[in-house]
Amino acid sequence: MLISSLSSFVPPSSPGNFSSAFCLMDLDITYEISVEAISTMVVFLSCQLFHKEVLRQSISHKYLMQGPCLPYTSKLVKTLLYNFIRQEKPPPPGAHVFSQQSDGGGLLYGLASGVATGLWTVFTLGGVGSKAATRPELSSPLANQSLLLLLVLANLTDAPDAPNPYRQAIMSFKNTQDSSPFPSSIPHAFQINFNSLYTALCEQQTSDQATLLLYTLLHQNSNIRTYMLARTDMENLVLPILEILYHVEERNSHHVYMALIILLILTEDDGFNRSIHEVILKNITWYSERVLTEISLGSLLILVVIRTIQYNMTRTRDKYLHTNCLAALANMSAQFRSLHQYAAQRIISLFSLLSKKHNKVLEQATQSLRGSLSSNDVPLPDYAQDLNVIEEVIRMMLEIINSCLTNSLHHNPNLVYALLYKRDLFEQFRTHPSFQDIMQNIDLVITFFSSRLLQAGAELSVERVLEIIKQGVVALPKDRLKKFPELKFKYVEEEQPEEFFIPYVWSLVYNSAVGLYWNPQDIQLFTMDAD
Repeated sequence: MLISSLSSFVPPSSPGNFSSAFCLMDLDITYEISVEAISTMVVFLSCQLFHKEVLRQSISHKYLMQGPCLPYTSKLVKTLLYNFIRQEKPPPPGAHVFSQQSDGGGLLYGLASGVATGLWTVFTLGGVGSKAATRPELSSPLANQSLLLLLVLANLTDAPDAPNPYRQAIMSFKNTQDSSPFPSSIPHAFQINFNSLYTALCEQQTSDQATLLLYTLLHQNSNIRTYMLARTDMENLVLPILEILYHVEERNSHHVYMALIILLILTEDDGFNRSIHEVILKNITWYSERVLTEISLGSLLILVVIRTIQYNMTRTRDKYLHTNCLAALANMSAQFRSLHQYAAQRIISLFSLLSKKHNKVLEQATQSLRGSLSSNDVPLPDYAQDLNVIEEVIRMMLEIINSCLTNSLHHNPNLVYALLYKRDLFEQFRTHPSFQDIMQNIDLVITFFSSRLLQAGAELSVERVLEIIKQGVVALPKDRLKKFPELKFKYVEEEQPEEFFIPYVWSLVYNSAVGLYWNPQDIQLFTMDAD
C-alpha cells in the first residue's frame, strides 16, 4: 500500500540521530522510491487542478480520510515533516543502486538502472516538459516533494462526517522534549524534534511553500507557536521573513501575504514585541536604502513594514495589505523601545505621505464638485470612498504614534525628535472631527517639548535637542496624557479559507513539483498568468 510504504520510513522518536533513524535512506533506492511514492500521491490528488470549484468529495478524499489509510495519518505527516527537516540531497546522476553481478545482470536490472539514471538526470538537469529548467536547482527533491504533499493533505476539505485527519495531526503534534501525555481526545498525535524543525524553517524561507508551512504551523499548532515565541534566537526566523517583504517587487503577492500574516501572528504576543527591541543587529546587507551598521530587530521590522506600506500605496493599492501592515505596527506600538532614529523618521515620513495624499484627494473632490455645477450630465468620481480609506489609514497611524507616546514616551526620544521636526504636518488635523480626540496627546507632547526647546534658545545641535527631550520626559506629567484602549489586533482566517489556500497550494505544486507535468491548457483551478 502506498501510504504504508511511505510511513514505514518514519524515524523512531529519538530526536538526535537522524542518520541512524533513517538508516534505510542510506540506500539510493530508498530515496528514489520515496520520491516516486510521494509524487504518485500528488498525481493521485491532482484531479483538483482540473476543476474550477474546490472539490469537497472525491475518490481521493474517500481513500485518504477513511478506511485503511486512516491509521497511517500521523506516521505519514511525521515522515513528510522529517523529509523536509533533513533536506537530503539525491544520489548523484548515474549512480548504481545495486552492485552489478559479474555477468552484467539480467534484463530487469538493466531496465531498472536505466530508468533510475534517466529519472535523476531529469530531476537534476531539467527534462522535456519539466519546469525545473526555469527555476534554481533544488538541493533536495525529496524534501520539496514531501513539503508539497504535506501542504496538499493539510488543505484537503473536511469530509461530510469527519474532519481532515492530516490537518488534525498538524494541529496537535508536540515536541519530543515534551513528556506530558496526549489527551485521549486528540487523534493522530505524534512527537517531533522542534529544534530541528525550527532550524529547517529558518533556513528554507526563500520558497513560497516553506513560508506557507511556517504560517500553517504558527496559526494552527499552539505547541509550535509557544515554542517559537520562547526562542532566544527569533532573529533567525524573523530576518528571512523581513527579507521577503523587503524584496516585495520580486515576490508574488501570495508569498508577501503569508510573510506579513506571520509577522501579524508573532506581534500578537507582547513578549515578542518587547524582545525584538533587545536584539541588536549589525550590517544588514540586503537593506539598501540606508547603511544600517547597528539597529534593533524591532526597528528593522518597523522599517520594512513601513516600506511595504509605501510600496503598496504607489503600486498595488491593496487595502488588505495596508490593513495587515498597520495591524502589526499597532500591536507593537505600546512596546516600542529605543527606536532607531531612521525608524522614527520613517514613521513620520509615512504620515507625511498620507497627509499629502489626503490633501490631493480633497483638492480633486473640490475641483470635481465645481465642474459638476456647470454640467449635470457628467457623473462624479467616488472621491468620498477614497477619502474615507485614506482617513482610516491616517487615524490608524495617529493611534500608533499615540500608543507609543502614552506607553513608552521615555524610551523613544528619537520619535519625539521626529515629531518636533515635522510638527507642522499635524496642524491641519488638530481640529479635524475625525482626528480631534486622538490628536490631544500628540498635540500636548509637541506643545510641551516645543516650549522647552524655545526656552533653551536657538541654534541647538541634534545632541542638545535630544538631551532636552530626555530631561523633559521626566518633567512631563503623565496624568495629562489621555488613556485610550490598547491597540490589539488578532489574525483570523476568513470564512471558507480553502477558497484561497487550495488554489494557492496547487499553484505551488504546479510550479515547483519535481519531474511532474500537467498540460497548462487543462488547468481550471487558477489562471496561468496569476501569481
